[in-house]
This record gives sequence, C-alpha cells and structure tokens, in this order.
Amino acid sequence: MNTVIVILGASGDLTSRKLIPALFTLFTKKRLPAETAIIGFARKRFTDEEFKTLVRTAAPDPYDDAEWHAFSQNLFYHVGDVENEGDYLALSEKLNTMYGAACNRLFYLAVGPGLYPAAIEHMGASNLTTESQGSGYRRVIIEKPFGRDLASCRDLNTQLKHFLSEQQIYHIDHYLGKETVQNVLIFRFANAIFEPLWNRNYIDHVQITVAESVGVEHRAGYYDTAGALRDMFQNHLLQLLTLIAMEPPALIEADSLRNEKAKVLRSLREIAPEHSARYTVRAQYDGYLNEPGVAPDSQTETYAALRLFIDNWRWQGVPFYLRSGKMLREKTSEIIIQFRRPPTQIFDTQTGSTELNTNRLSICIQPDEGIHLRFITKVPDEGMKTRAVAMAFQTPKASEAEFAPGAYERLLLDAINGDASLFTRSDEIELAWKFIDSIRVGWESDDAPPPSSYAPGSAGPETADDLLAHDGHWWILGCM
Repeated sequence: MNTVIVILGASGDLTSRKLIPALFTLFTKKRLPAETAIIGFARKRFTDEEFKTLVRTAAPDPYDDAEWHAFSQNLFYHVGDVENEGDYLALSEKLNTMYGAACNRLFYLAVGPGLYPAAIEHMGASNLTTESQGSGYRRVIIEKPFGRDLASCRDLNTQLKHFLSEQQIYHIDHYLGKETVQNVLIFRFANAIFEPLWNRNYIDHVQITVAESVGVEHRAGYYDTAGALRDMFQNHLLQLLTLIAMEPPALIEADSLRNEKAKVLRSLREIAPEHSARYTVRAQYDGYLNEPGVAPDSQTETYAALRLFIDNWRWQGVPFYLRSGKMLREKTSEIIIQFRRPPTQIFDTQTGSTELNTNRLSICIQPDEGIHLRFITKVPDEGMKTRAVAMAFQTPKASEAEFAPGAYERLLLDAINGDASLFTRSDEIELAWKFIDSIRVGWESDDAPPPSSYAPGSAGPETADDLLAHDGHWWILGCM
C-alpha cells in the first residue's frame, strides 16, 4: 500500500530546515516505506520543480546529487490555502487519482497555531482524514503550541476529536525525539543499580535547565504573546520532568508510557497565585523592550524558574527546580540528579566545601549529548584527600555515526510506523496547561511584582539564585 505524507504549510522554514532533511535521511537509510510520496501544500504558487529547488537549497547540509534525484522523484507540490475548503477537496481528488483511496496518509501541520482549527475542520470535511476498512491509516502530526491556555487547549481537543480519534493524533515535541532524552528511559529501567536509589530517600533534588544564548530574533511577534512559561515549560520542561519522575511502565508502548507520565502531571503540587513569589521567578533580559515587534510596556518573561514538588510516595518532599531563558551565557539543556550527602563527613576534603562530597548524575541533552555520573575517590599520594571524578557516556553526533538520528527523523519514522510512545497525549497537554495556568494567574494579578531583569550573557537573574537558596541549594551547570 502506498504511503503519502502531506505537509501543510510546506513553503515555510520548518519544512526546508527540518522535515525534508529528516525524510531524505530516512530515505537514504531505506527506512521509509517502499512506495512513499511527499506532497507539499501551501498558498505560494510553485511548480513541483520549483518546490524541489526551494527545499534543496534551504537545507542545512548539502544533499548527495544521486540520492537526492532518487528521493525527489516522489516529491510534489499542491497549491492550496489552509483556510480554503475547496483546496482540500482538490487535494483529496488528487490523492485518490494518483494513489487511490486505499493508501496510508500522514498529514503534518507545519502552519501557525492559529490555523490549526481551519486545517482540522477542512481535512475532516473533505474526508482526507476519514478512516474506513481497507483505507489505510489517516494520521495528523500537530506542532506546538497546542493552545495558549487550558481553555483554548480543550477547545482544540474537542474539535480534533470531532474528526479524529486519539490514535490518529500525534502531538509532536521535538525534545522527546532527542537520543539522550530517549536514553533516560533505558538508563532508568534497564539498569537495576539505579532504580533502588531513584526516590526521596537518596535524591536530594533535581534540576532541569534549558538555556538559550540567543534572543527572540525573528519570533518576537509570537514570543511577546507567549513568553518562556508557555513557550518552553508547558511542553519541553514538563515532559522532561515526567520522564525523570514517572513510575516504571508495564510495557514500553504508547499507552503505558503516557499513562505514567500523566500520573506525574496529576501529582504536581499546584502553585496557588498567592504563592507564586515563593515558588516562581520571572525575568526579562535587559534590552528586550527594544527588540523589533516587542510592546514597549511588555511584561513578558524571557526567563522563568520554578520550584516544584510532586506529591506522591516516591518524590514527596524532593524539590524539582526548572529554569529556561533566552540571552543566557550559553546554549545548553541538561538534567541534574543531585544525590543526598553522606550522613556524616568522615573525610577531610581540605577545601571546606561539603558539596564535593555528593554524588551527581548529569544527563546532558545538548550541545554535547551524554550521561555523566560523578562520584568521590582518593587523590593519589595525597593522604586521604578526596576529589570528584566522573564516568561518562557520550552520544555520538549525527555526523560521526549513522545511528545517531535527528529528533525529527526519529519522530517522523515513529508516526509513519504508528508508534506514539514519544508523542504527547491530549490529557497530558491539558494537565500541563492546568498547572501552568495557575502560575500565570499569579503573575498577572494586580499585586504581582514586575519581572526581574538580567544582563544578556549572564547566568540569569539573582532572584533565581534566591529561589534555590531558600532550600540551601544552588544552580549547577556543566555535566560533572
């Protein structure tokens, strides 16, 4: 049976930089189904050849000529307006004529979130996403952001489920496609030495950092209406949190995994609006108000930090610190598992710092993907002086090993194969929005303090340091 991948919004940057390169790589690795066609759908009037030239020249890396020629034989373009139902009917007729009604169809919504409702309605009304016996599958991949609050998320879910079943919907979060993020599951549940320690008895606290060194750049129009909390925490950071905190699933398959992640989100202690100053920090980098497209009186946060608690048997009392921001010192994403200190200090570190006498597990997601375990050992020929050393596993970069795929490559292949394990489910998204909305209510109240400030190129605002100092902790950066 033929497989057709339709990219709505195909003239945009996401298609050229991420989607086509990922599909091309899958093709060269012979992982796409044998009869796979890719059709771009957008308003710009391109011919098939013009579309092929566009996506080839905009790709981050040059393509091999022979392989590109073979790949491009099944690459097409269809002129269509996402908001015009007639264009979907024309697309449906084209697909039926070229491939027959019995073919697998995967639709990727590479359009702005404001166009999701129209795209979903028109695809449903034109029967593009209607499954029947012998029709093949009909699946839809939806990019974030999925709503801007709980109410809009629920409205969109209601509309989606009017035309699609949950099994047809693939909410994509490219962070979940990263090799190191997937490795968290293997690391936790395939190694018996860590699971007995993975709880409140041995773990002191957890830190999750997603830092960016750039500003809002060309996204100011969107970012100033979203902010760090909506843009990063509701999806990326809370998803990372669920992987670290979840219970072992019965099976490594979509429903079992997503059930356990949903349990974590349900167990998050709500941050009431009146407690937002105690458990959260929001800040703006100096100069943000001068960025093109940013309102001169904007209160939008470009940095946020949260102090969270998970009220369940495993994690009761263990603080989870999450932070993300723009224009910071360096681009990095990492998870720090800080273990408890030994009950007594019986060795003299000769430094006066008891922090050196703790074990730490660092999961580095980017830029240098890997896992590092820090432990304490003796300094040779220095009596009983101790030092921290690390055992490290480094994930091979995509340029160094064929088996190190990009995030979109992995996620697209999973969607084609019907594996939703690394995609978020509707109830997960709603639970995340419910938690985030409570924080936003506190930030937007009349008596809420304005955002703190921080210098571009710094580690963030001092108020974020104070958030951890409340518990006698400090931010850790660096996989060691």
